Amino acid sequence: MPLLINTMPTQNSSSTSSSHLSRQLGLVGLAATGICSMLGASVYVVPFMIQRNVPGIGPYVLPAFLFAALPALLAAIAYAVLSSAMPRAGGSYIFASRGLNPYLGFVASFSQWFGLSIAIGVISYIIVPFLRDVVDAMGWKEMAATLDLGGIRVGLALLLLWLFVWINIRGLKLYEKTVIPLMFVMFGLGAIVIIAGFSYDQADFIAAAANEGKTITPVDASFHWPTFLAAAALLFSSFIGFDSIAQAGGEAKNPGRSLPLAIGIAITAVGTYYFLFTASVYHVVPWSFVAQEAVEKDITAPGLLSYLLPAGWAVAIIAGATIALINDLPAMLLSVSRLMFAWAEDGIFPRWIARIHREKNTPHLAIIASGIMASIGILGSHFAGDFFLGIDIMVTSMLVNFLLMCLTVLTLPKRNPTLAKEITVLRNGQLRNLLAFLGVLFLSGFLVIHIWKDYQADLRAWYFHSTPIWLIVMGFATVIFLWKMFQLRKEGKDLETLFSTIPDDPTIS
Repeated sequence: MPLLINTMPTQNSSSTSSSHLSRQLGLVGLAATGICSMLGASVYVVPFMIQRNVPGIGPYVLPAFLFAALPALLAAIAYAVLSSAMPRAGGSYIFASRGLNPYLGFVASFSQWFGLSIAIGVISYIIVPFLRDVVDAMGWKEMAATLDLGGIRVGLALLLLWLFVWINIRGLKLYEKTVIPLMFVMFGLGAIVIIAGFSYDQADFIAAAANEGKTITPVDASFHWPTFLAAAALLFSSFIGFDSIAQAGGEAKNPGRSLPLAIGIAITAVGTYYFLFTASVYHVVPWSFVAQEAVEKDITAPGLLSYLLPAGWAVAIIAGATIALINDLPAMLLSVSRLMFAWAEDGIFPRWIARIHREKNTPHLAIIASGIMASIGILGSHFAGDFFLGIDIMVTSMLVNFLLMCLTVLTLPKRNPTLAKEITVLRNGQLRNLLAFLGVLFLSGFLVIHIWKDYQADLRAWYFHSTPIWLIVMGFATVIFLWKMFQLRKEGKDLETLFSTIPDDPTIS
């Protein structure tokens, strides 16, 4: 069915925009946006350090990975369904505000924006130690020591961040020329781990470790559901990021088809890559050795494989992790800036944020504002000396966001039947509702586990727990929403029409 756009007059076109977003992102660019937002250096660390963070998971890491992929897949289906009906910038905000509730749409997307913006800063900050490790592995000790200096680290992090802010402002063509090649380089370097892991067996590793004076003691492990679920909740964070495709909905070519397809490609490609990567390492390294080493020190895939591989290969693997981190920045900046743009179009944020660059057709002010927020994340990571709080806030925000997307699939036909008719993915309403309901159940469970783990953590003060900080952010968003709604009513805006139609798109007729 061809995409039909509601022709009802809307109240949410930004009068301050000098132009409009341009639909230039093709399928490959959209898929690369999702893949680059999802893939990071965590795959080099989390599947192995989980042996320390979730003691007793033992040989069940791969099953936990597969289990974690299930709610992520259900959330991805919800995003694909909703993006086919409402292909606009700031997808998740538009979806929930039109199909569920305007308040829930804003506060959930605000917490998502806050978490991802801080995460961009965190990622920028931790890229520098990866660069240091590459330089150190190449034997350039003095340069590696220089990169460890606080001022140098913060300066390089800010430089990298604002380089990608500039790339995003310069337009989608330069953006695609940046993320697509980096994506293929990232996969190519990561493939070294996969090939190496399946080329050797555990007997090879045991012999190589023995030459280094390491002994491996076999350990029996039993299955425990609480441990398994805790591990799956942690591994779920690896699948966060495909939603960035929906945020770029206002710039996608043939959006009704390309957005759902790009979401499917991204989560399938990343899920397969994560699984093969983790399976390859555990294929060659006994899990008991991983658990033993994780208790004693921080471990990574390059460190584990260094017993078998020449030093040059270790450099390539660390470089792959570094590229994966760098790739996060342009894609995530695109995502968070389009959320701000969508709020401003609706009048929930200052309308000047929705202004578009006359030549580049990008929301340059929203991109700059997102860069400023991410810069705060860099400075916070440096002065606090810990960046895990930002990551935990992001996970809480995304679990809530994914949960609301599944709820929106269930409520859209009743709340907004006009937009529900535009759905082109999973036309069978019963099947669609079943999958959305399962998504609600799984994501609610994961959210409960994540919050429980947060409150069980032994931390120095309450403000090091992510849940109360997230609630404070939600409270701040509530104040903004109520104030802006008051202003809109005072201006005489028709709020019922505003939150029942999607923004005009001059590029589609």
